[in-house]
Amino acid sequence: MAVLYYTYDVKLPPIKKRDTTNWIKSVAAVHGKKVGTIGYLFCNDKKILEVNKQYLKHDYYTDIITFDYNEGDTLFGDIYISLDTVRSNAENYGTDYNEELYRVIIHGVLHLCGINDKTDEEQDYMTRCENEALAMLNN
Repeated sequence: MAVLYYTYDVKLPPIKKRDTTNWIKSVAAVHGKKVGTIGYLFCNDKKILEVNKQYLKHDYYTDIITFDYNEGDTLFGDIYISLDTVRSNAENYGTDYNEELYRVIIHGVLHLCGINDKTDEEQDYMTRCENEALAMLNN
């Protein structure tokens, strides 16, 4: 049972892996889940577009793609994060890059916990959950 961190054509972002893993496990527990194996792949826009086209049939860039392989209340998944898009989103939203990075990191976990963001109401709830998780990180 682990959280694994990989890169594809980018440097690993400046995260403390042990602290981040413990935070992810704590957030999952708040939502009644436990962490099995979650693999993060930090990549560039080119790679995430390739994954988006190949697996989701979407022809656009995104900051994150989450593949859910959960078994019951145990989280298993692969999470692709484009650091290019995280950086441009931070600039567009006027937020700190690291805050945006951690928001996206936990966004994938929240999806694995069963939280969606398709409707306005779901998006509002997702944002609240992200904010609560970020507050846990900063404590």
